[in-house]
Amino acid sequence: MQSSFVQLDTQIWKEGDMYVAHIPLLQLSSCGYTVEEAWKNIQEVTEIFFEETERKGTTKDVLEELGFTYDQEWKPPEIVKHEKMSVAI
Repeated sequence: MQSSFVQLDTQIWKEGDMYVAHIPLLQLSSCGYTVEEAWKNIQEVTEIFFEETERKGTTKDVLEELGFTYDQEWKPPEIVKHEKMSVAI
């Protein structure tokens, strides 16, 4: 498959002394001692993820299973609502 690009929402939050980076759509996480390190690490994890799916020949299947569609480029599933929720605990 030829190279293409996809936009991925990435979240970063502080957890103790570390920053956690997470890509919900790919179910990938990484961390670092700074925001920049967490960002660099999640990029590396994502590159490894796609290198491995490409090596195994499963990129298309994995992305489709995660809700992505392909039409000239990979498109993530449409987020129809993004909102913070308050829950009593």
